[in-house]
Amino acid sequence: MTTAHHTPITPDLLRGHLDLEHTAHGVLPHRLPARARAQCADGQLAMVESQPSGVRLVLRTRATVIELDTLATKRVYPGAPPRPDGLYDLLVDGRPAGQSSVGGGNTLTIDLSTGTAEHRPGPVGTVRFDGLAADEKDVEIWLPHNETTELVSLRTDAPVEPVPDRGRKVWLHHGSSISHGSDAASPTTTWPALAASLGGVELINLGFGGSALLDPFTARAIRDTPADLISLKLGINVVNADLMRLRAFGPAVHGFLDTVREGHPTAPLLVVSAILCPIHETTPGPCAVDVSAIAEGRLRFRATGDPAETASGKLTLGVIRDELARIVRERAADDPNLYYLDGRELYGEADFAELPLPDELHPDAAAHRRIGERFAERVFGGTGAFTAPRA
Repeated sequence: MTTAHHTPITPDLLRGHLDLEHTAHGVLPHRLPARARAQCADGQLAMVESQPSGVRLVLRTRATVIELDTLATKRVYPGAPPRPDGLYDLLVDGRPAGQSSVGGGNTLTIDLSTGTAEHRPGPVGTVRFDGLAADEKDVEIWLPHNETTELVSLRTDAPVEPVPDRGRKVWLHHGSSISHGSDAASPTTTWPALAASLGGVELINLGFGGSALLDPFTARAIRDTPADLISLKLGINVVNADLMRLRAFGPAVHGFLDTVREGHPTAPLLVVSAILCPIHETTPGPCAVDVSAIAEGRLRFRATGDPAETASGKLTLGVIRDELARIVRERAADDPNLYYLDGRELYGEADFAELPLPDELHPDAAAHRRIGERFAERVFGGTGAFTAPRA
């Protein structure tokens, strides 16, 4: 790079995050604020909220070369197929313009059979995009959706500045690993990112793998985050964690919605139930890794509950969909901007027959695209929940 402009990575150059932690190497984007993180000692949530799904650097520049030094934390699952390096997607004026990955980084080795984890430090790497046009342009670098990423240094061959507010609505979405982007091809092709692009909105993705569990601190984070449109995709993690019974689930949903409404009293608020997941439609959790599949070098999940236990309050996806539909229907009498969408409208039986869930739990890249397109069509289009509030 002939003339390197070193630009501090500050909050005004980032979108999609709720907090920015200063580390020994640089800054680490978080998708939950510090107060929320302090209220939960769960290692799974700590890992996934620091993975920057939907977080992107957004720059206005004439630069033809951009270099970003990062320190990634890459996951390793012994016995399972190796995970590819996380991808960085480059958009120029909203259009795909490049893709790259970064080697090196820390490793987090997780034994799925025992739940133990080992962290090993590694070196900083560099992602480089060059050959860009020298005219003024809006540049977005979407960070790997499934790889904790510390941002160390930003270098360009021309000055950069924050992109001005374009007046687009902000959509805040909360959900499980599917919303987080599990098995999507890249950060701009997770289903929420695709839907946001088609809907013409700014995305804040609070999809947390394994952690959409109606936690009060997550509801408070949503309450306190400026947003025009809000969706909550609920159900699958409550079932596969075997977290609660029907008696607790209903009040927990009410409490979550009450908290969100404290900060967003009239914003369109959409509750979405789980997409089709045959292993949990009529069988409760907990969900477990199929050890026999690991031995064969594959990752697969199975439901271990007893369907007969639904009579005593155990939760299945069928039970949860009925409960969510009832709660939204009853609350909508006093909350005309509250909506419900059955997740099987996004991915149902016919979709499963054509694009089955490879590990019995998560959709593949093609299914992510289908879900994103259908969400945009049903929610951002026509008379959908996000076209205009009823009130």
